[in-house]
Amino acid sequence: MVSDDDIERTILELLAQRDEGKTICPSEAARALADDFRPLMDDVRRVADGMAQVEITQKGRVVEDLDAARGPIRLRLKR
Repeated sequence: MVSDDDIERTILELLAQRDEGKTICPSEAARALADDFRPLMDDVRRVADGMAQVEITQKGRVVEDLDAARGPIRLRLKR
């Protein structure tokens, strides 16, 4: 079982490997946590949405309401 802490730590580790302002796909975090990553996608999105240091973006714009977002999203550290 993957915990929320595991997900948060993985998101932050992946973002730390990127240049400033660069993003990751939530699936990158899910894939880093499990071979069968698809069941983790909702949890990764939920945890990312609750992280104060992470912004969720879509088409380069910050998403204020994740529930209203349709299609691919990206994660980045807040500037």
